[in-house]
Amino acid sequence: MNSVERFVFLLIEDFSHLAFACAIEPLRIANHVSGKTLYSWLLASENGRQATCSNRSVILVDRGLEPLEPDDHLFVVSGLNVRGSTTRPVIDYLRRESRHGARIGAICSGAYVLAMAGLLDGKPCALHWDYHDAFVEDFPDVTLRRSVFVADKRVMTSSGGPAASDMMLHLIAQEHGADFAIEVANQMVYNAVRSNEDVQRFSLNGRIGVNEKLKLAVRLMEQNLEMPLSTHELADAAGISARQLERLFGKHLHASPKQYYIELRLNRARNLLMQTDASVTEVALSCGFTSHAHFTRRYKQAYGVTPHTVRAPTLLSASPHR
Repeated sequence: MNSVERFVFLLIEDFSHLAFACAIEPLRIANHVSGKTLYSWLLASENGRQATCSNRSVILVDRGLEPLEPDDHLFVVSGLNVRGSTTRPVIDYLRRESRHGARIGAICSGAYVLAMAGLLDGKPCALHWDYHDAFVEDFPDVTLRRSVFVADKRVMTSSGGPAASDMMLHLIAQEHGADFAIEVANQMVYNAVRSNEDVQRFSLNGRIGVNEKLKLAVRLMEQNLEMPLSTHELADAAGISARQLERLFGKHLHASPKQYYIELRLNRARNLLMQTDASVTEVALSCGFTSHAHFTRRYKQAYGVTPHTVRAPTLLSASPHR
């Protein structure tokens, strides 16, 4: 592999400017912090001249759909109207480069583009939550996760926005160590770096199509983190059966009520550990864990480290797992 890693960002029309900036800036800052060129990048579009993002800014690019160099990373960046903006030449290009062994990734709605090219069948991926319902219908053979990004060995995907920075910092940590990646994050004034198993959060009120009874159940969960309610209590409050509630969570949130509830509580615990001076025991109790041991066990299962470790600067090197 070359000493300088090169990234090619393929910009699809109506791409997310925020996600693009969050992906490219960690590379620039890594060069700045190190005092040398660790990373380089090129911008590409189908026409080889420019691409327009969803905020109507126009970005000049370096190239069109020319073949990649052997060690290039190719990341597809898209946004609104991803299905309408993804053309046959782009799909053919991605398929060709994949056959030649290219390392391909996607940002924001970019997983949709890769799935349309058939590059995600049987693989896990991350995608902005706004596209989840349609994606599940269109690509049942793809394993959609609610993670902020998925660090699959062959295909990396990010849900967009700051999650693109999380993914790039993960790559920087793999290549140059966690301490260096933390220094890059500090330069970005970014002190809440997430792992590949942190879950996307979203406004249920802003999401079209979510069942009102599901909204109520989630609000009750968020309001009762210290004293968690049972699935039956949540279902009774929503006026449906526990089985119906299970189906709603599975369809819209791709998790069981119990799984979603524990994620809410652990996420709240992680924020408290990182942002307050409360003791681990105090955090555990405030998030509905009745014993220190139980909290520590569940936290380690989710994040791969103990709660005591969170306040040390080692989060970037942790690889959470369930």
